[in-house]
Amino acid sequence: MIELQASQLVGKGLHRECYVHPDDDNLCIKVVVNRGEEETRREQAYYKFLQKRNVIWEMLPKFYGEVDTNLGSGAVFDLIRDADGSVSKTLEHYIESPQLTEVNFQGLLQSLLSLKEYLITQNIMTMTIKPKNIVYKKQEAQSGLCIIIDNIGNSDLLSISSYSRFFGRKKINRKWTKFITSMQKHYPENQSLHRILAVI
Repeated sequence: MIELQASQLVGKGLHRECYVHPDDDNLCIKVVVNRGEEETRREQAYYKFLQKRNVIWEMLPKFYGEVDTNLGSGAVFDLIRDADGSVSKTLEHYIESPQLTEVNFQGLLQSLLSLKEYLITQNIMTMTIKPKNIVYKKQEAQSGLCIIIDNIGNSDLLSISSYSRFFGRKKINRKWTKFITSMQKHYPENQSLHRILAVI
């Protein structure tokens, strides 16, 4: 059994907490803390579906299976780190500060454009796209990757979009439009962000 400590906590959502793996600091372990079993099962089933499809994992963390921990069953994923080794921060972190958005303007713009193209090219479905579910992996001063770390999957009763690129593209574009609209609404004063949203 893997022992997880509070000092290893790197992120917390509504239903799950994320810890640095004590035996490998390039991995993390997600554990359910608040009735998130259904979400976890859906996410893991979708990751296994993507593994069978041999998708490129450039903008998604890989899933390595489940482990037993002192906090219950945990799911093991890549832990995304910046070039300097620090744990990558969420997109939300960068856009809550207009100054941070401006400093990282070019990198954020290019990485968000690349993320949209990646989702369409690989036909990857998300439940929702939110800034808190994306991390920005800084590589250099003005370059990086936006990586979706949560809310991957398809809850449609008939998940045609997961198998059809035509319907997949339509669904991804709808989710992306909602993503942009939400950021416009929640960050009205961040002019640097609005310049990015006008392009992506």
